[in-house]
Amino acid sequence: MPEKFEKLAFPVVLDGGLSNLLEARGCDLKQKLWCAEMLRSNPEAIVEAHLAYLRAGAEIITTASYQASIPGFVEAGLSAVEGEALLLRSVELADRAREIFREERNSDGCKALVAASIGPYGAYLADGSEYTGNYSATDAELREFHCARLRCLAQCGADLLAIETQPCLREIAILADLLADIEMPAWVSFCCRDANHLHDGSFLHEAIAAVKDVKSVFAIGANCTAPSHISEIIRLVKQEAPGNRVIVYPNSGEVYHASTGTWLGLSEPSGFRSMAADWIAEGADIIGGCCRIGPAHIATLREQVATTRRS
Repeated sequence: MPEKFEKLAFPVVLDGGLSNLLEARGCDLKQKLWCAEMLRSNPEAIVEAHLAYLRAGAEIITTASYQASIPGFVEAGLSAVEGEALLLRSVELADRAREIFREERNSDGCKALVAASIGPYGAYLADGSEYTGNYSATDAELREFHCARLRCLAQCGADLLAIETQPCLREIAILADLLADIEMPAWVSFCCRDANHLHDGSFLHEAIAAVKDVKSVFAIGANCTAPSHISEIIRLVKQEAPGNRVIVYPNSGEVYHASTGTWLGLSEPSGFRSMAADWIAEGADIIGGCCRIGPAHIATLREQVATTRRS
């Protein structure tokens, strides 16, 4: 268990989706770098988004580095050095938001943590393959892609690494091997098609087995997954990895269409607070939201969590 978590009571409240909040505030994310573009073109928008989640009650905020990578920045016309600087900026912006929040509360006792986001290879491709796990990249290419970013963000001053939205067992096994050489505490969350399978069709229990004994991995769970599957996933993680904390941050349950860049379905998840109560009862330790979950959801989640705090 990371030492900084000793100051937090469980369940811990994570933030919600960054992209939906940025878009709601007028940012144009319809390009390959997605939120990572804002690191260079509108960093203050990222700070304000982090602040919105902190003010709503989030105790962990996740950096805008999900779709950020050295190859992605190079393809956008930057040098590798400039790309690495933008990766580091993602942590700096989250830390700045945390400092502003502390000043607003006139307290040095703000316990909020910063998690450096590391998305899957499919996020870099920006073709929707993070929701399928179907990559043409070789194992060597996947390793090279993740290695530089992991090494950079593991030394950036963040509190945690968020290895998130992982849809592909092959990629997860490579990340597990890389994480074995990293001391910074990390969570690993999978992107699931249902309660038993990743999006590439692999069994979820195999993905859990791949990471549960990695020393740096303290929490395992799922994100960007329909909320209807979350309770069952919590039970499976607790069964297969009893020594790890459980983290869940589902999307709204809507369906994303990569070809059009749009979401179809309900614009709001129904009963987010009541569903969170179920997840807490099942034993989830860290709870938040992913795509289409905003500060209003996190505020209601924080209210629910406050009634059920445990050590």
